[in-house]
Amino acid sequence: MKKLLTSLCLFLAVATLSIVRPALAGGASIFSANCASCHMGGKNVVNAAKTLKKEDLAKYGKDSVEAIVTQVTKGMGAMPAFGGRLSAEDIEAVANYVLDQAEKGW
Repeated sequence: MKKLLTSLCLFLAVATLSIVRPALAGGASIFSANCASCHMGGKNVVNAAKTLKKEDLAKYGKDSVEAIVTQVTKGMGAMPAFGGRLSAEDIEAVANYVLDQAEKGW
């Protein structure tokens, strides 16, 4: 029984990593191509107070995938809307990447 549970846990870990990591990798390349000019390293060259750091994302209510997807899709203020330029899947990949990087401290 213990061997079965160990095998099941190992399988789930491998399956999870194979699903999550490509999305983050794709999000990194999409971020580099579309977002890094203003947000390199989680910073914000237009408004230095509104970074992509964990604290600022929470402060401005952008600390969920849904909130970031909305921001990227519709834009706001000086940030352009990317809804017409990127697919919904690409935008979600970027949102996941941003949250992952924020958790790591950029």
